[in-house]
Amino acid sequence: MVKIIPHRERLICALDVPTTYDAKTLVERLGDSVQFFKLGLELFMTDGYFELVDWLLAREKKIFVDLKFFDVPATVGRAVRQLNGRGITFTTIHGNDGIMRAAAEAKVDVKVLAVTVLTSLDRGDLDDLGFECDIEQLVVSRARRAVDYGCDGVVASGYESRSLRAALGDSFLIVTPGIRPVDNDDDQKRVVTAPEAFANGADYIVVGRPIRDADDPRGVAETIQQQIEQAINTK
Repeated sequence: MVKIIPHRERLICALDVPTTYDAKTLVERLGDSVQFFKLGLELFMTDGYFELVDWLLAREKKIFVDLKFFDVPATVGRAVRQLNGRGITFTTIHGNDGIMRAAAEAKVDVKVLAVTVLTSLDRGDLDDLGFECDIEQLVVSRARRAVDYGCDGVVASGYESRSLRAALGDSFLIVTPGIRPVDNDDDQKRVVTAPEAFANGADYIVVGRPIRDADDPRGVAETIQQQIEQAINTK
């Protein structure tokens, strides 16, 4: 995979807001400081999700449909197929080998990212879920299978990105959520800063609350963009 990624498209802003009106308001406040937006479950449960997709595309924004499809493989495949031809860049799946294979076979112009381990989970959470293996080993194992079955990349924390690159090379995408500029007290547990994410091998980062909840969202986004440019130029 040849990666030609404009610096300012490497920041993906998560539109984790309750209504499409709120989403449009935030997008307009951000202006040209953000070119790429993630639309998740909260917005999907409101009216106008795909109208918002079209609205963003009309403004030449890129779109990440983050719905983490998890169902029987045939259903996941059909869901991914519905996203082809809509101008969507990324979507996410969450599941086993059959799900990953079905999603990869269904994609045409949308790239499929396999979720490895959510950044809101730590060792204790995985114990609760019955996973006794090391988090890093689990992430690398899931990523290896995702690449083998034809997915375009993975969603993985900055903690594991360096190990992913060492084990699997540079031929797939890593999208890293859980970006925090400072220590945080929210539900994200395995977090890194933007420069750390790129130093560890990320291609894109997803930032939500630090931008959304800021007094000056555009100013925060521009600061992150400057950090990204510096991080990429010094690699």
